[in-house]
Formats: sequence, structure tokens, C-alpha cells
Amino acid sequence: MDIQLDWSVIPNNMDVFIQGALLTLEISAISLLLSIPLGVIFGIGRISRNPVIRFISSAYVEIMRGVPLLVLLMWIYFGLGQFFSLGSYWGSIVGLATFSGAFLAEIVRSGIQAVPKGQMEAARSAGMSNFQAMRYIILPQAFRRILPPMASQFIILIKDSSLISVIAGVDLTLKAKNLAATSFRYIEIWTFVALVYFIMTFSLSLIIRQIEKRMLKNEQ
Repeated sequence: MDIQLDWSVIPNNMDVFIQGALLTLEISAISLLLSIPLGVIFGIGRISRNPVIRFISSAYVEIMRGVPLLVLLMWIYFGLGQFFSLGSYWGSIVGLATFSGAFLAEIVRSGIQAVPKGQMEAARSAGMSNFQAMRYIILPQAFRRILPPMASQFIILIKDSSLISVIAGVDLTLKAKNLAATSFRYIEIWTFVALVYFIMTFSLSLIIRQIEKRMLKNEQ
């Protein structure tokens, strides 16, 4: 079977790919920003002395880690969408943020536990409450440790965001899907889309490496 490729579909529709890539980055960035508070709250909750808070936080993390993202997106869009006017855009962001928050919670928890226990004891001895010690002493030190893996979560979100097309979330994947359906140039389009995703994620990984190197120099 002779397959003839026509790569002209790429430059002729470059504006479509650029718009899709920008939407992907926008949705991923907003989702990450919303997932950070969730990660901090439930990450602290995972190590709370209060058994109720610890149970709720652990349940959230385990449920989100155990449910496929695609199923979560469908449930939020068709389930919560019956009660809230989320639409595909905000439904996608809420789904990605909720899902990512569980993984960030584990990152935050490990970062806090990496801080020597003597730091909390010293802060308490200085008259600080648990909240003050966590805010001014523990979390600043923990964030220096968790910044690289938190940035890596952004890369994961970019790849995971390709699933939002199933709930009509407009991103690079949906733009490519619609273009392929009208031009019938599936191989060319999806090859180029894979390249665009690689460029976005690889560029971010290089930036993260530079951040890690600078942080290591500052600690020395």
C-alpha cells in the first residue's frame, strides 16, 4: 500500500497549532496554580496529629491516585456540570487541578518530613504556635526542596491535558483532532503534534535542570 504524505498541511495550519499549544500551556499553568494550595493543605493534613484531618487528607490522595484522570474528567464534566456551569474549559481545569493536587500533596508531605524535626522543636521553644512554626520555619525550607518536583508536575500536567479533548476541552489535541478529521492527514498532523508536545516538555525539563543546579549552588 502506497502512502503519500503531504506535509504542507503543517505550515498551512501553523496558526491552529500555535493557538492549540498556547491553550495547552494556559490550561496546564492555571491547573498547576490551583493545585498548589490543594497540595499544601492536604500535604500538611497527611501529617496532621488530628486523626480526622489525616483521614480526610489520606482519602483524598488515595482516591485521586486510584481513579484514572479520564474518568475524573468525565465525572466532573457530566456530574458536577449538572449543578455548576463549569463548561469544558473550567471543567478541564478543575479536573486537572484536583487530580494534580493529590500528587502535589505527596510532594509537599515528603518535603516537610525532610526538614529536621529539631526545626519544629526549636520554633516551638521560641514561643511559636504550630501554625506559625509551619508557616515561617518549616514550609520555607520544604519549598526549597519541593520546587523541582513541583515544576516537574507541570510537565506531567501538559501531557495529561491531552485528555481534556474527550470533554470538548479546547487544546492542542482537540485542534489537531478536528484538523485531521477535515484534512485526512492523520500521520502528518499527529507526528507534528507529538513533536510540539516534546518541544514543550523538553524545554521545561531543561529549565528545571537549571533551577536545580542554581539551588544546589546556593546551598553549598
